[in-house]
Amino acid sequence: METKAVRLYGTDDLRLETLELPEIKENEILMRVVTDCLCSSTLKAVKLGEKHKHIPNDVSEAPIIVGHEMCGEIVALGRKLEGRHRVGEKIVIHPDLRLETGHAPGYSFKFIGGAATYAIVPEEVIENNCVLSYGEDSYFVGSLVEPLASTLRAYKSFYHTDHFTYEIVPGIKKGGKLAIIGGAGAMGLAAIEIAKKCLSVSEITVIDVSDERLEFVKRRSALTDSETNSCNITYLNTVTAKNYKERLMELSSGGYDDVLVLSPKPEAFILAQNICRDDGCINLFAETAQIDAYAQTNLYKLHYNRLHVVATIGSTTDDAKEIVSMINEKIIVPEILISHILGMGEYVETVMNLDKTSGAKKVCYTGIDIPYIAIDELAFWGESDAHYATLAEIVKNNGGLWCAEAEKYLIENAPRI
Repeated sequence: METKAVRLYGTDDLRLETLELPEIKENEILMRVVTDCLCSSTLKAVKLGEKHKHIPNDVSEAPIIVGHEMCGEIVALGRKLEGRHRVGEKIVIHPDLRLETGHAPGYSFKFIGGAATYAIVPEEVIENNCVLSYGEDSYFVGSLVEPLASTLRAYKSFYHTDHFTYEIVPGIKKGGKLAIIGGAGAMGLAAIEIAKKCLSVSEITVIDVSDERLEFVKRRSALTDSETNSCNITYLNTVTAKNYKERLMELSSGGYDDVLVLSPKPEAFILAQNICRDDGCINLFAETAQIDAYAQTNLYKLHYNRLHVVATIGSTTDDAKEIVSMINEKIIVPEILISHILGMGEYVETVMNLDKTSGAKKVCYTGIDIPYIAIDELAFWGESDAHYATLAEIVKNNGGLWCAEAEKYLIENAPRI
């Protein structure tokens, strides 16, 4: 079968191509990819090429398909998988980076990645339980399972210690104060949503360097506030705020218990150390494309204040299943993460500019041909195209959020790629 796919050939070499998929084997799945959310991790992989931990050394001769936040449906099954899955089943591929080989969909495989119209799910991915059945109406929410699961895993990886017994207490400190550095983006939105809905924290401080981005995240996050949210949320720009360090210490009553670092810049890690209280924990969630990136560490504070530093990447399949349950039970509202839509023809350019664009998650509908469009600007596009005017009205009626109804209308009416 023929597929269109975005393939990586090496550093800064990303191409949209048409290729022929081989016949599936008896232990493989042929998948129609419907959505793939773009991630800055893909941009970092493009910048590093074969130097990236999960990119094969022979990528220039055997290019891989990028995209690891994918959702679609099963088109065909290998003989050995009959009864285990079914044709027409909606699935999410979880890019579990703990696969024994070090391989991961979107980083390591020739025939599977989210940036494709069709993909072959190999035995390695299936047998590691990375194919998740997904029952929601929309595909785009399925593409959000991976970033939400990674955020959940980041929170699970925090820990503290009992001062007298040194017993390790896993997770965010209950009733504690949480800072999210570099939080005015897609992952910041995910972190705020999970923290305020699922964690027993008393204070969340979202830190960034842009008033525009902070206002966007504040406005989006407020759409899911409810009377059950017990924590206070403050948004702080460290560039424009006077005496911001003193302000942070005031907000945290002397220091934060937990600090999630979503910025790869060294100064973000330094700030995290400075605002942590005794027995505080820092999670370096942000990844960098700079292999020799270093940041200063206050060894005195690290030792005498008993600071803990962890770093997480990705998530487990169980984390992904937990997120699916949260979505099904309406505990979290993943729709707030979507800020833009695009077709496959815009994939390469959008990835290459992810470090320059605003908003949150950009969802690509791989089988259609549409421009890169901000959800907030659909009415503008509707002035010259009735289909976008209809989409704008659907989104407006859904509180300004992208939704299953809008997705269904888009897929049914947009031109095919």
